[in-house]
Amino acid sequence: MGPSSTPDLAPDVSPLSLSTVAVVGLGTMGTGIAEVLARAGREVIGIDTDEAAARHAVAALEAATARAVRRERITERERQDVLARFRTFTDLQAAADADLVIEVVPEDYELKRQVFTELDAVVRPDAILATGTNALSVTRLAADSQRPERVLGLHFFNPAPAMKLVEVVSSVLTAPTAVAAVTELARDLGKDPIAVGDRPGFVADGLLFGYLNQAAAMYESRYATREDIDAAMRLGCGLPMGPLALLDLIGVDTARTVLEAMYAESQDRLHAPAPILGQLAEAGLTGRKAGRGFYTYEEPGSATVVPDAESPAATGEAAAGRTVTRVGVAGSGTMASGIAEVFAKAGYQVVLAARSAEKAEKAKARIAKSLGRSVDKGRLTAEARDAALAAITPAGTLDAFADVDLAVEAVAEDLAVKQELFQTLDKVCKPGAVLATTTSSLPVVACARATSRPQDVIGMHFFNPAPAMKLVEVVRTVLTSDEVHATVRAVCAKVRKHPVDCGDRAGFIVNALLFPYLNNAIKMVQEHYASLDDIDAAMKLGGGYPMGPFELLDVVGLDVSLAIEKVLHAEFRDPGLAPAPLLEHLVAAGCLGRKTGRGFREYARR
Repeated sequence: MGPSSTPDLAPDVSPLSLSTVAVVGLGTMGTGIAEVLARAGREVIGIDTDEAAARHAVAALEAATARAVRRERITERERQDVLARFRTFTDLQAAADADLVIEVVPEDYELKRQVFTELDAVVRPDAILATGTNALSVTRLAADSQRPERVLGLHFFNPAPAMKLVEVVSSVLTAPTAVAAVTELARDLGKDPIAVGDRPGFVADGLLFGYLNQAAAMYESRYATREDIDAAMRLGCGLPMGPLALLDLIGVDTARTVLEAMYAESQDRLHAPAPILGQLAEAGLTGRKAGRGFYTYEEPGSATVVPDAESPAATGEAAAGRTVTRVGVAGSGTMASGIAEVFAKAGYQVVLAARSAEKAEKAKARIAKSLGRSVDKGRLTAEARDAALAAITPAGTLDAFADVDLAVEAVAEDLAVKQELFQTLDKVCKPGAVLATTTSSLPVVACARATSRPQDVIGMHFFNPAPAMKLVEVVRTVLTSDEVHATVRAVCAKVRKHPVDCGDRAGFIVNALLFPYLNNAIKMVQEHYASLDDIDAAMKLGGGYPMGPFELLDVVGLDVSLAIEKVLHAEFRDPGLAPAPLLEHLVAAGCLGRKTGRGFREYARR
């Protein structure tokens, strides 16, 4: 926030004085903002040159307040008061008495500049002008205005009545009094404002759109289907929507505009819009609003997806799988124990092999505790617990895998260790046994080549904790047979996991999309653009993420995160994927996250 050198041009503004607010542009976002303001007691002047848009905004407010009455959140009298506070006009002259004007017209600089120029001639000298842009330069709009010190950005998130985040964007020209007044207004509206500087995408969209762009590029390369990409991010990261469905909701054309603005500033190839976005936008396939984007919808504006030529066939696998009744799990850590528990609960006979009988017994004891907690919480019967435990046989050697139909390794994420283990499995396991690795970042084909039967080797990437997480990334190498792939898909269904198919390349689906996003969040802090707390809040409140990026990094472990970043950078050779120096410095200092008591934040020692 730049201090004003001309305080006489920026008179003090009390947040309570922002009692009359004009909203210019009554599309979905403008209508939502108008509802928030009217319900918070503000007089709202809605302005749109399209009379139909104005009528639609009034109807939307009537419907929203009627729902609130039915749900007993407001009374009918309160509803009538809200409706009386919202008036619509088709001429900007109506903003003459506004204390604050919020512009939410389409993302076109010339259009916005024209609106601001006309407002300059209409509004009072002390009025604040806010743009709702998430991609265009607030500073440029301010500089082109006659009152640059009273221009700022006020970025709400869609749907505005539900989303708590508001980004308050100041340029170097913005008066602190204007920022303070609008920030207090946002709080009075029940929102959580964060202060950010002027750069395309700000915090939330700056991180979100890079991730969405990478997902579009992943789909365009035919690495994975749209359904599998979306399912992977929902189930693997707990996101409310998959990235391609979210692009359809936002609008493919809007996403392309935001990314072009981001790329123009950053020159980061991760922000260069994926060609598929331009192709869809040029064809008018802009998402839900058009009835078709990455998916096809029942009708324009509908959220109901209907089958199209890309929809997966309802029939089963083309290839028949092999019969699996006995499963071997190699490893004794949390992941191995969790995977063994998953198979045992699904009715498989499980051999749990560790480097010693003692380690295997400890791993089984860990499973017993986990199953006991499930019984205590009413998720499992005592009989089911006992049956699952009885199905697990601990072993101190891989020789116990002689009769298994599927061998799953969950040992240390070290290629040499895994290759040695696969050489042993090749000798021990019977012909026809499927050999699976749970690696999250190493090449599956390198494990396959350590055996004399690479066609039987596949990746089964479970997510932690395995008993709770529904996702399994099924990773085929160029050598994996159709029969083995079909076998693993069928096993996933039996253990009640959701399989997604992907090829054998660094990061698979989830980590390839997740870790560049985390890395970009670190860069924001490194560049002093925003604080840890504001970035975490932005992604939770603005993006619906279950955890902010720095909370997640500290949970995953900074050393683990750095290793994955390095693998992605080495494979794709994109400069934008190079690990942020701040991450490298923290790892070098031994600050690895919660497990060491300090990462991006400090934690109480247990």
